[in-house]
Amino acid sequence: MKVAVFSTRSYDKQFFDLVNKDTKHELIYLEPALNAKTAILAEGCSAVCIFVNDVADAATLTALKEVGVSTVVLRCAGFNQVDLETAKSLDIDVYRVPSYSPEAVAEHAVAMIMTLNRKTHKAYNRVREGNFSLERLIGFNLHGKKAGVIGLGQIGLAFAKIMHGFGCEVIAFDPVVTVAPAHIRLVDYNVLIAEADLISVHCPLNEHTKHLINQECFEQMKDGVMVINTSRGAILDTAAAIDALKQGKLGYLGIDVYEQEDKLFFRDLSESLIDDEDILRLMSFSNVLITAHQGFFTSEALTEIAQTTLHNLTDAAQGLANKNRLLPAS
Repeated sequence: MKVAVFSTRSYDKQFFDLVNKDTKHELIYLEPALNAKTAILAEGCSAVCIFVNDVADAATLTALKEVGVSTVVLRCAGFNQVDLETAKSLDIDVYRVPSYSPEAVAEHAVAMIMTLNRKTHKAYNRVREGNFSLERLIGFNLHGKKAGVIGLGQIGLAFAKIMHGFGCEVIAFDPVVTVAPAHIRLVDYNVLIAEADLISVHCPLNEHTKHLINQECFEQMKDGVMVINTSRGAILDTAAAIDALKQGKLGYLGIDVYEQEDKLFFRDLSESLIDDEDILRLMSFSNVLITAHQGFFTSEALTEIAQTTLHNLTDAAQGLANKNRLLPAS
């Protein structure tokens, strides 16, 4: 199958080329993101491969259909950027990668917790400058703290297991989960928000979860709470988070995702003017840690993403609707 791979970076090509030696699809690597204007670049291809910040709305899907595309494969788990109703009406099949090394994202969330808590990033910079002072580097023991997990999919479960290993009391909320492992106590959302010392978000973005963490939630949280988001940026209300940081309510914030990340992430903007007041304000806080959507970024995860994506393409070429095919909600 001839495939236009949008938003390509060097690591995409590296891992896809390695796995594609066995599947032998014709991959056309394109640096631009997919949208209604760039869809023309897929002309002559029967499929497109997209990532988290590509757009597959009604206009884009219509443009893709006009140039002969019949399949969209996502090399990610989230699919909020795809209009599934339009895809179905245009007879375009959509596949995703539902799981790729959940441990990779869970471990990154824990790395953000440890960095914010023990301030290792600040200590590293100090020592490199010959400053061996311990002033303003005090952290806290994770052991005995109450860790709240929002979303108990594979990533949430992996995260909960790690935090239990630290000696945390793990509480979790998931609207569709009724039974959890023994080390996790299921609670209502409001209970989790009010009781947790640290909160890590591991749920998909949809109409129910947009701005799930908002001003009202911050008002219910403990003073000095730590919030970590490695799921999707819009789950956190950025403006509300900034207010909570300014007021001292939010003690620590770690985000690997951002509401407006499509304009920033996966690019080198070191010599550019960043025209985003919210991200600049967040970067100004000493108790905020931002990483550029790298939670998935391990060799194991990248290999699994390539394998599953290319498997989806093979099944699509053969007219097979495997378990990774996406359909509109009934």
